[in-house]
Amino acid sequence: MIKNILDCFKTWAANLKQQLIILHLAYSDKGTPWYAKALIVFIIAYALSPIDLIPDFIPVIGYLDDLILLPIGIYFALKLIPKEVIENAKVKGQEYKWNKKRSLVGGILVALIWLGFTLFLFLKLSSKPHIK
Repeated sequence: MIKNILDCFKTWAANLKQQLIILHLAYSDKGTPWYAKALIVFIIAYALSPIDLIPDFIPVIGYLDDLILLPIGIYFALKLIPKEVIENAKVKGQEYKWNKKRSLVGGILVALIWLGFTLFLFLKLSSKPHIK
């Protein structure tokens, strides 16, 4: 029984990865509208971001945002993209190989952006004069 659940989860995760590849390829297609591209950027940034809306260390609930928000975002992004663009991306996605070096650089870039944003907020909030 547990093996079946794990197999089901592995299949779901592989499908999710394939859909992210399709979104990545559709983003570079000229037939993809700007609003779909904006949603794609948000989804991929959220998927790669080390910071979640609900931290993963909170039992069960911490993973719900990844298990719910990403698939919903992918669903809506795929609905915004024309069918011919999705079909072309699926064909290209069959031979697509992840560039691990590029993925690492992207992950580091996202982490640095979040770190910079956090530092900016900290400096802004700590520089406010205290009212007594």
